[in-house]
Formats: sequence, C-alpha cells, structure tokens
Amino acid sequence: MRREKYKMKTKFLIIGAGITGLAFAKEIGSDYLIVEKEREIGGFCRTIKSGGFIWDYAGHFFHFKDPKMKQFFLDTIEESDIIYREKHTKIVYHGDFIDYPFQSNIHQLNKDEFIDCLYDLFNKKEKESYDSFLDMLYGKFGNSIVEKFLRPYNEKLYAVHLNELDSKAMGRFFPYADTRSIINNMKKEISKTYNDEFVYPKQGVATFLKAIYNDLDKNKVILNSEAVKINKEEKYVVLNSGETVYYDYVINTSPLNMFLNLFNEQIFEDINKKLSYNQVLVFNLGFDKGNVNIDEHWIYCPDKNINFYRMGFYNNILGTNKLSMYIEIGYPKTKVIDAQEIENQLALTLNNLKKLNIIDDTFILEDYCSLIMNPAYVHINDTADEIQQMKKDLAEDSIFTIGRYGGWTYCSMEDCMLEAIELANRIKS
Repeated sequence: MRREKYKMKTKFLIIGAGITGLAFAKEIGSDYLIVEKEREIGGFCRTIKSGGFIWDYAGHFFHFKDPKMKQFFLDTIEESDIIYREKHTKIVYHGDFIDYPFQSNIHQLNKDEFIDCLYDLFNKKEKESYDSFLDMLYGKFGNSIVEKFLRPYNEKLYAVHLNELDSKAMGRFFPYADTRSIINNMKKEISKTYNDEFVYPKQGVATFLKAIYNDLDKNKVILNSEAVKINKEEKYVVLNSGETVYYDYVINTSPLNMFLNLFNEQIFEDINKKLSYNQVLVFNLGFDKGNVNIDEHWIYCPDKNINFYRMGFYNNILGTNKLSMYIEIGYPKTKVIDAQEIENQLALTLNNLKKLNIIDDTFILEDYCSLIMNPAYVHINDTADEIQQMKKDLAEDSIFTIGRYGGWTYCSMEDCMLEAIELANRIKS
C-alpha cells in the first residue's frame, strides 16, 4: 500500500476493523488497507473496563462449531486467560425460573399451563411452508407456547411484528424442538441448543480481536477514518479526510444500510429504504456486592411489563464477587434514543431488577455505562432475495459485503470469521 497526502493505492480496501475485517486481513496477508471510523478496532466486539468491572458492548461469547476455528481461538489467547463454561440460562416466567428453551421445558410450568401447552402442541397445524416467522411458530409449537413465550420474547427482542420476519429469520440459531423431543425431555433432560458450551477471554471479548490485530501491519490500519463515497467504475473510495484510495477489491464489513449510502445510486437507495432492523440499548451495571441467589449466565425476560428482554451476569462467567450485569432493551429503527430516554430506562431497569429480586434496596450501583447498538439485529424478511442479488452484482464489480452487518444476516462471530477466511482464499486462488 502506497500512501501520499491525498491519494493511495491498495489491492484490498477493507471497510471496518471489526471481527470480520480483521479476519479477512489476517488471512489475505498483504497489500490491504483497513479504514475504521472509530478510534479503536473491534466494532461491537469491544470491551469496557471501568471501576474494576469488565464489560463488553453486549454479551459476546464464543460458541464454536468448527474445530479449526476453536483451535485458532485457543492458539491466539493464553490458556490461563481463557474461561470454559457450560451454559447455564433460565427464563423468568411469572416470578419463577424455568429452563431455556421454553418449548422444551413446558413440564416445568404449573399444571394448568402445562396442559394448555401440551394440548396445543398436539393439535398444532403444521404446513409445508410458512408465510412468516410468526406463522412458523404457531405451526411448529401451537398457540400456548407461542403466546406465553415465543411471541412476546421475540417481539421484545426484534422490536417488530413477527409477521414481518421471514420464517427462517433465525436460521440455525432458533431452538427448534419436535413433539417427541419435547415429551422425552420431560423424563430426561436432553434439550440441546447451538451454544450449550462456550469459551470467553477473562479480560473480555476485545482480547481476542486485539490479538488478531497485533498480527497485522499497523501501518495498514487507519483509525478515525470513514469512507464517504465509492466510485465503482473508476474503483476508488473517498475518505472523510479528503484522501482517495484506489483499490482492486473492496471488502465491506460495515452495516449494509450505511454502506449503500456511499454509492449515490437510485437502485441502492431503493433497497436501503426496505432494510429493516432494530436498535438495542445496552446498560452495563456494576454493584457493590454479589447476588448469592443467581448463578445463571444470562436470563430471558418475555414479560412485556419488564423493559428489557435479557439480562446477563458477567460475575457468574468471570467468577468475580460483585454483581456485574448487562441489560438489553430493544427498539424500532426509527426510535430516537436520547439522553432523557436513557435516564428513564436506567431508572426503570433498576426498579425492574428489584421486582425480579435480582437486587434490593441495599445494593449500590457503583459504576455503569450505556451504549446504543444501531443496527443491532437485522431483520431477515422479504428483501432477502433482493439483497442476495445485489451482493452478487456488487461482486461482479469486485465489491464484497460480508459479515453480520455487511452481509445483512443473522450469524455468529465464528460465522463472520469463516466467511472472511473463505472469501480471502477464494480471491487468492
């Protein structure tokens, strides 16, 4: 990569220094330039250390399904800095805790609700194909399971009517369970989900990304730098500094809804208007003492009278003494989350934690921070085919948009790295 005052040339221009962009740069090996609009690398996989607490931007835990990727993780971080955990999660339901996933543990409900769920499960009306995510839920699980948990929880999570999501919106991450497995689970716990076990760096998720970053050429990474225009005919990108970068390939890992704005083309504007997603307000909370009654790693909250959909416990993962939590609150993409909204939600959160008996009046909030993930969860809907075709068309111009946000898909950190590595090898070959 050659850098002058206003003009640069690189073979691979990588937009975004999150986990996808870093993985691509590491695999491609040379002649790349990463531009990152933030002052540090990591994207949403960053870690905050404050007041003796270690928090991520949200709950980021590594659930590896690919042995090579797991080994890469283990080889990258010192063994003494890695925590191994068997996932321990619950659902708070009408004041009680039941095991996750809900549909596999309906036998833990009271007798009347259990009968309702079981009756509707046996009388569900399955179809060959489903019109929406909500339609799929009713067809697979029946009315009671959907209305008691699957619908309210996912509406809080996605902040959208579930009829607007594709039936396969969550892909492999949705904990499907057929009637036989649900019945068998009543006698012997056999329900498994994709993330039953996970590993985590003791100093937060950023440890892993910084280790990857440290293997890269720092002269090929420009922080506080943002792409503002792309000319795909002449193959250059203009940065907010005024500099121009000529490229052979663009590898975009920034959110697709922001990336499409760089082209100033009507076709991309039209697609962008259709993109749907939610925002998530995250509170990281640190208290003066621990909660001896909670040993879960995270807890799901379907009750719409509770403002958050999930709460997680860093102290139970890290083995620390003081209660250290993350709280996640879903919002539609159009909602303005201003300082007053954040203040109101913090007060509501603390009040709801007391209602759920997570804390009481003796707990003191020693430290906290808030952050907004925007976008947070992309919505897989009827634009999926159009997005895929657009990505294929861009690839014809040597522009690849990949990862959770660049590819506009529901995937894990591992999936993002695998996609980046596969693309790098495909281009090299």
